[in-house]
Amino acid sequence: MRRTAKRQESRSDLDRLLLMVQEGNREGLRQLYEKTARSIYGYALAILKQPQDAEEVMQDVYLTVWKQAEKYQPGSRPEAWLFTIARNLCYMRLRSPSAGGVSLDELREGENGWEPGEPCREIEAAPEKQVLLQALGTLSEEERKLVLLHCAGGMKHREIAELTGQTLPAVLSRYSRALKKMEKVIDKTEVLGNNRFY
Repeated sequence: MRRTAKRQESRSDLDRLLLMVQEGNREGLRQLYEKTARSIYGYALAILKQPQDAEEVMQDVYLTVWKQAEKYQPGSRPEAWLFTIARNLCYMRLRSPSAGGVSLDELREGENGWEPGEPCREIEAAPEKQVLLQALGTLSEEERKLVLLHCAGGMKHREIAELTGQTLPAVLSRYSRALKKMEKVIDKTEVLGNNRFY
C-alpha cells in the first residue's frame, strides 16, 4: 500500500511539474529534468546505441516539453507522455540522413566505404552490441519496450505496469518471456563463436 501511495505521489509530482512548465516556469522544467533525465537518457541510449545521440535526444525531449507543454493533459500519465516524446525523437533521428544513420540498404549498396564481402568496421568494433541488437530484434515491439524501459530506462516493473496500463503479473510474465527469447539468441551466438554474423 505504501508503494502505491509513493507511486501516485511521484506521478502527481511529475504532473505538478508539467503544470508548472505549462505556465512557463523554468524551475518546474529544471526539477522535471532532475527527476526524469536518467530514465530518458537510458531509454534513448538503448534505442540509438550512441551516447552522444542519446544525450542530444534527451536535451531535445526537454526542449519539446518546454515548447509543447500545453499539449500535456493534466492528470494523465506524465511518464508515458515523456517516453512517447523520447521514442518519437529517437525514431526521427534514426530515419534522418543528416544524423549520419546508415540503413541496411546503404550498407548493401556499398555506400560509406563498405563493400559487400568486407567486414563492416562498425559491426566489427562492437560485436557485443550486435549480439544484443540481434537478441532485441527477436522480440515483439511490446516485449522490446518492456526490456528497454526496465534495463535502459531504469524503471521498476510496477512503474512499467502503471505506464503501460498493464497488470504487474502481465508485465513480469512478458518480461520473463522476452529475456528467455534473448537468452536463446545470445546462447546460440556464443556457440557459433566468431562466425555468428556471416
